[in-house]
Amino acid sequence: MNVVVDKKEDIVMRLVHYFITEENYQPIIVNGVKNEVWLENLDGPYRIIRINTNYIHNNEQIEADLYKTKNVIKQIKKKTLSFKVNTLNIFLDLNTGVKLVEDKDMDSVKIKNVGDIKKNKFIKDAFPNIKDNLLNDTKGIDLIINVTNDINEKTAKENKAYEKTFKPKTIVITYALIVINVLIYLLSYMYPSMLYTFAANRELFVAGDYYRVFSAMFMHANIMHLIFNMYALYVIGNQIETFLGKTKYILIYLFSGIVGCLMSMVFSNSYSVGASGAIFGLMGALVYFGYHYRLYLSTVIKSQIVPLIIFNLALGFITPGIDNFAHIGGLIGGYLSSMAVGVSDKATTSERANGCIVLILLILFLVVFMFFK
Repeated sequence: MNVVVDKKEDIVMRLVHYFITEENYQPIIVNGVKNEVWLENLDGPYRIIRINTNYIHNNEQIEADLYKTKNVIKQIKKKTLSFKVNTLNIFLDLNTGVKLVEDKDMDSVKIKNVGDIKKNKFIKDAFPNIKDNLLNDTKGIDLIINVTNDINEKTAKENKAYEKTFKPKTIVITYALIVINVLIYLLSYMYPSMLYTFAANRELFVAGDYYRVFSAMFMHANIMHLIFNMYALYVIGNQIETFLGKTKYILIYLFSGIVGCLMSMVFSNSYSVGASGAIFGLMGALVYFGYHYRLYLSTVIKSQIVPLIIFNLALGFITPGIDNFAHIGGLIGGYLSSMAVGVSDKATTSERANGCIVLILLILFLVVFMFFK
């Protein structure tokens, strides 16, 4: 059976096939538009690709189209917590004489045929592989079948990866950490001298008690201190263990606690104990994870995670006896250690390397600062 595909539809299918299967873009639904395809990849060279098949017959219409597009992108910025959304605007049906309007963060191109796709400077520079990976020979019904099958296969893989990340898992590390903290508290209750033996303290750390940077995160001053921290650990730890996995979770927890202890010792000469630095690190990990999954979690980040962090930091500044420097250090350490271990199928090698380098430099800086303060 012969099926004739409209010229514009042919180009759209080839473009959509390439961007989805080769460049990891995803279709997004935009209300109130017709004959347009919107694609999104938060980590792509262009965050948004818009393919417009509407006929644009004069310059006034292109200006109106640009205004409408900007309004849509404003909504995308809010949803994805972005300050900048670089956009590629592809027009397939411009009247002769219509001038493409240059705009900040938006490149507009005119495409009439498949050859234009491979020759266009903006497209070539951003997607150098398009020349070799764009469907060329397939036509008619074969084109439709190939595009449909490839996109469905790609979508199935992404859904499987999404399910693997978010499906409930057996919680082990969180419960183990709670048990360890409770047992150590009971021991310190029986032997009060433990509290000062293992608490974080700058003078004693500089004198050679380096273990304190690790041990202090498992000590608690009183029962309410322990209950509050263990409840927070139970709530937040379950999520991190589910989203990032057990190995990454324990690494984030420990490095967050270490950075929190170091930050506390840099800015204070007193004794400091508690798991709150590590727990704030888990909050930082949630922010980092949510950033990579902000298409799904942007509302949760804005309405729950960030307000929770701000509230607890504010509480720390106005309540006597709370070591907010440990909280801030843990928060930073958690974000950096999350970057170092990476989010599966999301983080790049360079991003993880940068996280490792910055985390190590931060720890070295805090240690050296204490010795020469």
